[in-house]
Amino acid sequence: MELEAELPVLGLSVAVLSSLLNGSTFVLQRKGILRARRKGTSYLCDIIWLAGTITMAFGQMGNFLAYTAAPAVLVTPLGALGIPFGSILASYLLQENLNFLGKLGCLLCCVGSVVLIIHSPKSDSVTSISELEEKFSNPVFISYLCIVLLMLILLIFWIAPIQGNRSIMVYVGICSLLGTFTVPCTKGIGLVAQEAFASNPTNSRALYLFVTLLAVLGCSILIQFRYINKALESFDSCIFSAIYYVSFTTLVLLATAILFQEWTKVGAVDSLAIACGFTTMSTGVVLIQMFKEFNINLQELNKTSKKEN
Repeated sequence: MELEAELPVLGLSVAVLSSLLNGSTFVLQRKGILRARRKGTSYLCDIIWLAGTITMAFGQMGNFLAYTAAPAVLVTPLGALGIPFGSILASYLLQENLNFLGKLGCLLCCVGSVVLIIHSPKSDSVTSISELEEKFSNPVFISYLCIVLLMLILLIFWIAPIQGNRSIMVYVGICSLLGTFTVPCTKGIGLVAQEAFASNPTNSRALYLFVTLLAVLGCSILIQFRYINKALESFDSCIFSAIYYVSFTTLVLLATAILFQEWTKVGAVDSLAIACGFTTMSTGVVLIQMFKEFNINLQELNKTSKKEN
C-alpha cells in the first residue's frame, strides 16, 4: 500500500497503454502507404493508414492523460515499450523478421522500463498556475526555446526541401525538436484546465494560458504528423521509429528538466539508475531495429567452434 501511495499507478498504466498504441501507429501507417503505392492511389484514402492515424490519435490522448498524472521523466522513456510491440506487429503485417538480437532487444526494453519505474520521481514539482507561469518565464527555458525555434526554422524551410529525402535525421530532428513544445504544453494544459473552466470570473488568466498552450500543442502535433508521414514515405518504419524514440526522448527529457526541474526530487543513486535504465532501453531499441537484417545461426556457430577445437 505504501508503494501504491508513492507510485503514480494511473499515469503509469496509461503511459504503458499509450506506448503500445503508438508502437502500432508507424507499422499501420507504413502498411497503408505501401498498399496505396502499389495501387497507385493516395495513402490518405487507405483504410489501414486511416486505422494507424486513429490509433495515433488515441495514443496521443493517452500520452496527454499520462503526462498530467505522472512526471515526464517517467512517461517519456516508457514509450520504448511500443518498439517491441511494433516489431511483433510488423512481423505479421510487413513480413519483417524478429531475429535473436531483436528478441534480446525486447528483453532489454522491458528490463530498462522496470528500472525507470522503480527509480523515477514520484511527484511533480508544479502544483499551481503561478508556479507554472514562473517556470515558463524562466530565462533559461526561454533561451532554450529560442534555440529550438531557430533550429526548426532552418530544418523546415532550408534543409528539409533539399536533404529531407536523403537523410532520415532531417525529419527525425524536426519531429523530436517539436517534442520540446508538445510535452510541456500537455502537462501545462492538464494543470490549468480545471481552473480555466471554473465559474469564478477571476480565472480569465488561466483561460488565456489554457488557450495559448492548446494552440501551441495543436500546431506542434500537426507539424509532427506531417513530417512523420513524409519520413515513412522515404524510409523504413522500424529504423525511423528507433532513431526517433532515442532523439525525441532525449530532447523531451532535456526540455522538461529545464522547465519542471523534476530531477531535483531525484537523488544521486536514482539519477544514475534512471540513466542506466534509459541506456538499457535505448540499447534494446537499437538491437530490435538497427540489426533486424543481421542473422545469427547458433547451430552454424556451434559447428564452427567444434571444427576449430
